[in-house]
Amino acid sequence: MKKVKFLFGVHCHQPVGNFSHVLDEAYERSYLPFIQVMDAHPRIKFAVHYSGILYDWFLAKHPEFIDYLKKLVKRGQLEVITAGYYEPIIPIIPDEDKVGQIAMSNRFIKEHFGLAPRGLWLTERIWEPHLPKVLAQTGIEYVMVDDQHFLSAGLPPEQLLGHYVTEEAGAELKIFPISKQLRYLIPFKLPEETIRYLHSLATESGDQAAILADDGEKFGVWPGTYKWVFEEGYLEKLLTLIEDNNSWIESQTFSEYLDSVPPRGRVYLPTASYFEMMEWSLPTASAKKLDRIINELKQHGKFEEYSQFFKGGFFRNFFVKYPEANNMHKKMLQVSQKLQTLKQGKSLIGEQERDARLQAAKEELYQGQCNCAYWHGVFGGLYLNYLRHAVYEHLIKAEVLMDRYARGKDNYAEIAVTDFDKDGHDEVILTNNLLNLYFAPAYGGALFELDYKPKAFNLINTLARREEVYHDKLKHAARGGGSGVSSIHEIVKSKEEGLERALDYDWHRRISLLDHFLADGTELEGFSRAKYQELGDFTTAPFEYLPKRRGNEVGLLLRRTGQVGGVPVRLEKEVTICAKQSIVTINYELTNLGQEELSAWFGSEFNFSLLAGRADDRYYEIPGETLTDRTLASKGVSESRTGLKLVDKWKGFSVSFELDRPADFWRFPVETVSQSESGFERTYQSSVVLPNWRLQLEPNVSWRVKIVIRIEE
Repeated sequence: MKKVKFLFGVHCHQPVGNFSHVLDEAYERSYLPFIQVMDAHPRIKFAVHYSGILYDWFLAKHPEFIDYLKKLVKRGQLEVITAGYYEPIIPIIPDEDKVGQIAMSNRFIKEHFGLAPRGLWLTERIWEPHLPKVLAQTGIEYVMVDDQHFLSAGLPPEQLLGHYVTEEAGAELKIFPISKQLRYLIPFKLPEETIRYLHSLATESGDQAAILADDGEKFGVWPGTYKWVFEEGYLEKLLTLIEDNNSWIESQTFSEYLDSVPPRGRVYLPTASYFEMMEWSLPTASAKKLDRIINELKQHGKFEEYSQFFKGGFFRNFFVKYPEANNMHKKMLQVSQKLQTLKQGKSLIGEQERDARLQAAKEELYQGQCNCAYWHGVFGGLYLNYLRHAVYEHLIKAEVLMDRYARGKDNYAEIAVTDFDKDGHDEVILTNNLLNLYFAPAYGGALFELDYKPKAFNLINTLARREEVYHDKLKHAARGGGSGVSSIHEIVKSKEEGLERALDYDWHRRISLLDHFLADGTELEGFSRAKYQELGDFTTAPFEYLPKRRGNEVGLLLRRTGQVGGVPVRLEKEVTICAKQSIVTINYELTNLGQEELSAWFGSEFNFSLLAGRADDRYYEIPGETLTDRTLASKGVSESRTGLKLVDKWKGFSVSFELDRPADFWRFPVETVSQSESGFERTYQSSVVLPNWRLQLEPNVSWRVKIVIRIEE
């Protein structure tokens, strides 16, 4: 009789920083009912991976669930596989952290389930060829990746029904190819279709494997799946059919298959992830071209035939496509390097005390490595400000813990020059015990990160508005095409503004200390939509820079000679901070270097993100003015004011502007349109504050203004 082996696994994860109600819902609608149905079918073996975020949550909220899993492990039905504890993208974190994160997960599994894990869930199935060597250090025997990885290496589909061996510097690793066909069948098609597909794979030898390892949230959390999978009994029917056909379908764990069937050969895989991830990582223009080719092939029924030739992009290119993701990644590397340096240094407080303090910092670092906020696709969370905030929060907490270890209670103010973002240009970092300020002299002399350490809060955790491939659907709908409108959430709700208005794109990053010279007639509406005339060449241009130190004060002088409407202008801005103070002082000086009078309209753009644009506990205050709408998503002009405040009662601090000469304050929100598994979403990213002045300068005359930014609780 022809037979086939069925290897089945699920991976479950929720991001660091996700809302508690999301975890509650996932547990009730997916994690618990899935295990309950599997428990009722003890002959169906399977594997699970839960991220450390979920393990911690289970222990705190549902410890009985861990006991439930123990029962299935003891029964021999369930194999528990490991990963990086806080679900990092393994290739992009330092090797020391790769080993540490996996070891942390291994310890948990061995302690709670009694067995050392043999397999590893590779986050987002992101593979790079150097992995076998480092994974071997953690005792890992096998991983699962998509069949697309193997197709990209030139293997034909009919050879992807078992496992292979790869190596790096002689360190071996077994690799299973996950079936795309099964990923699309389970749980979305009728159970009978899966059985027919399994039957097509059966052979006389019976050693071919149908391999599925995929997101557990497909079973109940994804839109519409709870009703189908559990209420209408899909999973129960599928498992029953497999049991009814157990004479030719043999259910095995991955480890059982490894022990009973030899590998099919040696393979070397290129850098890859699942097909969709690789497409998402492409630059938008390239992704559009690829999308058109794919759609054309699908129309002619040729896509599956040629899909193996579409390797797509490379995950690390998310750090090129989105500089905001790159900043988080390089901040993470900076914190990790600092931790390694401290671990190697001598301790003045005793080894045990040192290890305890650095362990606390390490756990904060590891949480800041959670992958979800570092990329964007249908599932990636880069567009979700609260997930980016969680990354920064943990990385800043790790920094604070290390500072306390290294410095004690000493107050300090320091300056560092380094190529922080690895773009070939130096950045400058001003820091004291309360603040971090990161500057990009090569990009407008802008301030791109401002950390308030007492609250572990990056105030410039922002995201620019960019064109995405899926925006074409919304543009089509806005032109009356109708396609795609049914899945829009908040966009539809704000339809009175027009869909086109939600798709504005920024020509520069939404950060701070960006210098603008506006043309006469510019209005807030056009400026807020990035549809206006810029008369200067300062906003994104390189500045000369000079670090400064005076006693307990550090500063940075930024200077550029450019043009405003054809008139040569020198712009200087000096930023200073002092030890023990959460105050940033900014002194601007503009000088007309031309031979005739300069008439200019100057503004300095600041972007701050307090995470919620329409929350009652986050709002503007403007002295002498009563705002009809004071939320951070409001838009307006306040004329001739010397102050403005952004208040965050949720976190318990405020950010105040204090000017030594009146300005007109423009304010408006930056909101992005992104796609998730639930449809299209409109997301608040930051609040823009633009103090601006109209200037008349004679030749060789300078104009000055002092801006003080005060952060206080």
